[in-house]
Amino acid sequence: MSHQTDANCIFCKIIAGQIPSMKLLETTHSYAFLDIGPIAPKHSLVIPKHHAAKLHELPDEYLADLLPVAKKVALASGAEQYNVLQNNGRMAHQLVDHVHFHVIPKPDEQQGLGVGWPATQPEKEELQKIYDELKEKL
Repeated sequence: MSHQTDANCIFCKIIAGQIPSMKLLETTHSYAFLDIGPIAPKHSLVIPKHHAAKLHELPDEYLADLLPVAKKVALASGAEQYNVLQNNGRMAHQLVDHVHFHVIPKPDEQQGLGVGWPATQPEKEELQKIYDELKEKL
């Protein structure tokens, strides 16, 4: 199977074996490896073999494979608590323009992902407006 690749992409180079990685698991559509800049022990990355910068640009057959692979990596980590994180765009903290899922064990309060969650309390009318807009586009 031929996958779309980008010759300048670090993750495409890792998949191709041009840059070494600590490969954990490989399937027809996905590649999982240890993150070399982890925020917790066993922090890993799961990436599609098809180059796409953002989630919505990735063909569904690749998406269908990524989460089962992330699940296997999470189970292998032995972590009782963990985050699976996927970012799209610079403001959303994406640094490499190739879809990737972080599997990050959360062994304690200090290690792993720290997340701010600025929850709001919109009025019912505002929620209804947002709901109607989304439903129309789906």
